[in-house]
Amino acid sequence: MRIFIPLLIGVYFGIILVKSQVASWFRIQRMFHFEEAHMYLVLASAIAVGAVAILVIKRLGVHTIDGNVAQLKEKGIHKGVIAGGMLFGMGWVITGACPGPIFAQIGNGEWAALATFSGALVGAYLYAIARPRLPH
Repeated sequence: MRIFIPLLIGVYFGIILVKSQVASWFRIQRMFHFEEAHMYLVLASAIAVGAVAILVIKRLGVHTIDGNVAQLKEKGIHKGVIAGGMLFGMGWVITGACPGPIFAQIGNGEWAALATFSGALVGAYLYAIARPRLPH
């Protein structure tokens, strides 16, 4: 029963991604070609919601599941962040998905997303191996 609620939330989130066309390869390609503003508006609204959430977390002293006060640590920008961002962006352009929508695409019957999922797993594994030698 404990896993049922997160699973239900995940399915609901996937439905939202598919119905809002955020998981659509065509929408993502149109965004990167600057042909329509749909995805930019979705991203801007996500940034606004995230900013408000951070303010609420800081002001209310929200606690984590462990009971500790949630602390948001600022992270600096270094060459690893820039290289990682570029790799992420290239993968996003090619596959039309970042990690969340991969599952929504598979759930929507877009079986080519299985290749994206496999690539994400290989990438995570390679990162785990290379992590000690990467700039953090």
